[in-house]
Amino acid sequence: MRRRAFLWTTSLGLLSLHATSGAAIDFEKLVMPGPLANAHAEYESDCSNCHVALDRSAQRALCLDCHEGVASDIEGRAGLHGRHPLASVGDCRSCHAEHVGREADIRGASIANFDHDRVDFALEGAHESVACQDCHDPDEPKRDAPSDCFSCHEQDGAHDGKLGTACGDCHEAAGWKLGRFDHAETDFPLTGRHEAVSCVGCHVGNRYEDTPTDCVSCHAIDDAHGGRFGRDCASCHQTSSWTKEGFDHERESGFALKGAHATAECATCHRQAPGTRALPEDCTGCHVSDDVHVGRFDGRCGDCHSPEAWSKTRFDHDRDTGFTLVGAHERQSCESCHSGPTRALSADVGCIDCHSNDDVHRGSLGPDCADCHAQDAFGRRVSFDHELTAFPLLGLHAVTPCESCHANHTFQTESLACVSCHRDDDVHERTLGPRCESCHTPNAWNVWRFDHDRQTEFALHGAHDGLECGACHSQPRVAGFQRSQDCVQCHGADDVHRGGFGRSCDNCHGFEAWVPATVRRR
Repeated sequence: MRRRAFLWTTSLGLLSLHATSGAAIDFEKLVMPGPLANAHAEYESDCSNCHVALDRSAQRALCLDCHEGVASDIEGRAGLHGRHPLASVGDCRSCHAEHVGREADIRGASIANFDHDRVDFALEGAHESVACQDCHDPDEPKRDAPSDCFSCHEQDGAHDGKLGTACGDCHEAAGWKLGRFDHAETDFPLTGRHEAVSCVGCHVGNRYEDTPTDCVSCHAIDDAHGGRFGRDCASCHQTSSWTKEGFDHERESGFALKGAHATAECATCHRQAPGTRALPEDCTGCHVSDDVHVGRFDGRCGDCHSPEAWSKTRFDHDRDTGFTLVGAHERQSCESCHSGPTRALSADVGCIDCHSNDDVHRGSLGPDCADCHAQDAFGRRVSFDHELTAFPLLGLHAVTPCESCHANHTFQTESLACVSCHRDDDVHERTLGPRCESCHTPNAWNVWRFDHDRQTEFALHGAHDGLECGACHSQPRVAGFQRSQDCVQCHGADDVHRGGFGRSCDNCHGFEAWVPATVRRR
């Protein structure tokens, strides 16, 4: 009420000023609450374009007079305004506010939150993820966007317009490639593999009228017979599969197709037109090139092979021969042993007859490999008992691989001497001779048991006790130890008497220390 009083007071004051000054004043502009939006700016000079003085209810009719498309939608209950419950009865200003500035958005709708279901074109399927600008021209009103498929999808049509513009008759909004055309309504219902064939597979060049329906028109390129059996492919083939035939081979030819023969291509056997030549009835007539035995079995392939598969044989080696196949032998191909021109091997065939190339011993252990090797694998589970040889395996020797000692696999020629294997391990550098076992044991190289006092004629006493072996044994020796027990043999360089008192140093010196010397009288 205060605001109205202020406006009337202001208006009266301005009228008084007008009467006093004599200038023309537009009273309506004086009370206008703000400028119009850019879309309505041209109507701002005349308020009567949108308003009737003292009659607010007339404003809706004036809006619809200008916005004829909206009025038509309301009348026909179509579009956003025709389907919206408020737009059909309420005032336009309820949603579209004006006089709030030139840059104001008077549409009163947010594109981000707009519900497309309120208009005549609800977004379904793939349309839900399409950007607004893909269908709505930014320079055109949103309501003017086309709603027919062809207007948007003309460039996507693979039919070059030959099937009309009603894309929805076949295609779905869920996906352009999802069709719902029922081919059963035509003269050529699709059955079997035809159901999965793309349209262009038969309708080449978008030809839909007068499309041929005979098999050979489409399948001439698939005809492995080269037209020899005529144009009626359906007499043998079915739509479920090109290779699944309806021709009864046994009834028509007397040769039943079983196993792999049932899935073989016709041209595999029928390489020429029917009647050109008689087909063979024995296996080798067709399989001579597959015969790895090169005719050695007199063409009797059926004795071992079956029609199910060429490699699936029914020959029982254990039953039909005197050689039972076990272990690795069971997994070998026939040609691994039967490589010669004869059908059967000798009954007394031995391991070495087949494994001579595998014999790393080069015949040194004889021809009977089975004495040591098992049939599971040539290199595993060797059963040779080393205890029966002249060199039983003790200590660390028992867990040492055979190759560590028998590097050349010729077992009969190996030396039994320790030094033959441990020459590089001899820290004494042959100064103690070749018989390592005199001191060391097989349990470990650093475990030794030599007793100098008991095992030699020279007991170690005094300063001699605890000396390194190399202190006395400094020269390499091949045979046994032949060192002299004379003191001067080792202490010649220490003899300050220069041999003046002979070679028996122990007459004066003791074992405890070289000095002091004590003269022993006899």
